[in-house]
Amino acid sequence: MSSGEQHRPVENHRPSRGPCVERTIDLPQKLLGEPLSSGILLFQWATTVLPSSFDVLKTGFLKWKPDYDSAASEYGKAAVAFKNAKQFEQAKDACLREAVAHENNRALFHAAKAYEQAGMMLKEMQKLPEAVQLIEKASMMYLENGTPDTAAMALERAGKLIENVDPEKAVQLYQQTANVFENEERLRQAVELLGKASRLLVRGRRFDEAALSIQKEKNIYKEIENYPTCYKKTIAQVLVHLHRNDYVAAERCVRESYSIPGFNGSEDCAALEQLLEGYDQQDQDQVSDVCNSPLFKYMDNDYAKLGLSLVVPGGGIKKKSPATPQAKPDGVTATAADEEEDEYSGGLC
Repeated sequence: MSSGEQHRPVENHRPSRGPCVERTIDLPQKLLGEPLSSGILLFQWATTVLPSSFDVLKTGFLKWKPDYDSAASEYGKAAVAFKNAKQFEQAKDACLREAVAHENNRALFHAAKAYEQAGMMLKEMQKLPEAVQLIEKASMMYLENGTPDTAAMALERAGKLIENVDPEKAVQLYQQTANVFENEERLRQAVELLGKASRLLVRGRRFDEAALSIQKEKNIYKEIENYPTCYKKTIAQVLVHLHRNDYVAAERCVRESYSIPGFNGSEDCAALEQLLEGYDQQDQDQVSDVCNSPLFKYMDNDYAKLGLSLVVPGGGIKKKSPATPQAKPDGVTATAADEEEDEYSGGLC
């Protein structure tokens, strides 16, 4: 046997190559002017790319390590094609395969991006809880990769997705986002997310948790010296405490706020003192007048509703002054005492 024939079996052990990717790689660009058939062609193109993705992961006699980088690239191309063809289930699967390939290649940021894209595909399929799970996983990988800003934005995006479906989960996500921003000393962004969480808690009538959340907002606004907003948060706190039927806590909030520069003597302080006075005296008219004032009505909608629905203890009956005589309408008969007095006004005879 010749030396050339001895080397022929070695060529047969080379890993088999999949379909040639170069022949299909420009297909999506050619579909821009074909809106009617582009979805079908994109789907066909994506199913052509996927086998080449599997192929680069194969190992053989001369290839000991899978090519995760090339595989991730091919999965990403397939995911985009499936998405454009409105095949969201296949797009989600391709994104997940891309994410795993990036993880195996220790490219955490790109893996997180792929998981986030898979979550967006689930959102298109109206599978919001599953979408949020993947986005949360992506945010953890962003943090591990050292990109907390991207992690916070992903968590906030997840909160917006789930807010109308599961407000409790949205509150948790907003609070997590606020913690990330706070750890990065980005207090303005942190307090904005805490405000979203507080309003959702009020909307769900979870007043104990809302009171704590608003207090944390107030502390941050005080730290960044935004004192006028501290006044507004004090009003929100008082309304929440009164809806908890905790007059003592509401009064303590106002008393502690006297230490905030400019609060004592402000319009907010005067209104709160008037509100607490009316509530303590069970004067529903006075409470309603305060809560219907522009200062209260033009707060965030959730807090304005708290003011309009606030009812004093005891049924909200205004106390009457005993010294005020009531005038008798014309034609109304006198009381029994008056009749008895008139009966003997002319004497016994």
